[in-house]
Amino acid sequence: MNYIRCYFCSIALAISAGLFSSDAQILHDTLAVNIIREGVRYMYNLELTKANEIYAEVGRLYPGHPVNYLLRGITSYWENYPLLPSSPARGRFEEDLHKCIDLCTQKPYSENYEAESLLTNLCARSLLLLFYNDNDLNMKVIPLAIGTYKYIMRSFHFESSFHDFKYFTGLYNYYREAYPKLYPIYKPLAALFPPGNMEKGLNELSMAAEFSIFLKAESYSILAYICTGFENNYLQALLYSKTLLGNYPDNPYFRALHIRNLLILGEYDEAEDLIRDCSEKSKNTFLNAQVLIYSGIIQEKKYRNYALAKQYYEEGISAISFAGDYGNEFSGYAYLGLSRLCEYNDDKAGRKAYRKKGYELIDFKKVSFDQPAL
Repeated sequence: MNYIRCYFCSIALAISAGLFSSDAQILHDTLAVNIIREGVRYMYNLELTKANEIYAEVGRLYPGHPVNYLLRGITSYWENYPLLPSSPARGRFEEDLHKCIDLCTQKPYSENYEAESLLTNLCARSLLLLFYNDNDLNMKVIPLAIGTYKYIMRSFHFESSFHDFKYFTGLYNYYREAYPKLYPIYKPLAALFPPGNMEKGLNELSMAAEFSIFLKAESYSILAYICTGFENNYLQALLYSKTLLGNYPDNPYFRALHIRNLLILGEYDEAEDLIRDCSEKSKNTFLNAQVLIYSGIIQEKKYRNYALAKQYYEEGISAISFAGDYGNEFSGYAYLGLSRLCEYNDDKAGRKAYRKKGYELIDFKKVSFDQPAL
């Protein structure tokens, strides 16, 4: 951290003279970017005290800058993960990101530094959309998504400015083609938008994962999601989640993601080691609920202890219910597990009912844990 202190000292006079403000360009300041990268790394690893100390200094260097509100919004999201509609932090989270969006569109900043203002604007909008979508707040999603489309299209003109833009162009290129293939009902709607390119989209997301300022972790995460659900490339998904866990070992979401990917491939020993580590250390309610469900899979598949597996599945469903739509996917895994247990006991009615319930809750039907993926 010594280089940070040196940097702060070297520009102290500039701050007092007002050279840095909400109209300044922060993301072409190499030292400032390095400081932000460090803060983002701490934030994604949930070392929030260290992250907030760095962000506070950035705020003093660039008072009123929209990036400050973006960083606060991202931190609120992860500090309170899963952020729910009922979460006390929701108001501050939305307020910070809307403030960021407003500042990004104000002149002269938006005109003088269009690439930076566009990137910051898109980051704030995408995080809001993620929150609204994950909580099934469709009345919030639709107007924000419509308003965001023009900025996504604009981002194609600035890919060479910041690698973070490749997150947005990559998502567009991939999902514009992949989503209507998986859900044909959306083909007429997709036809209204410019064509994408799935391979190019994956390449862009890979570059964003390697080089982004803000979106490195998000890029790895979405790549793991795509490789599991759309591509059924479970080995590649495992590599991405392993990278996330290596970079951010204290992030419960990334830990749970890697456990799931190990279980998909039948790597029960390694998954069990991570589960045991979670059980000993974690105080995160959401992670602990997932661990119960994944422990059920271990007991069912590795030990054939069906009574204990049933107990874990049922406890997991109950424990994760507080998370609402955030917990649906994991509840679905548990119901599919209960369905298999009914099958072992020749309970055809129970098997059918649980399987129906499970498939209603999960997005990707191939991720059922019925058999290890090859």
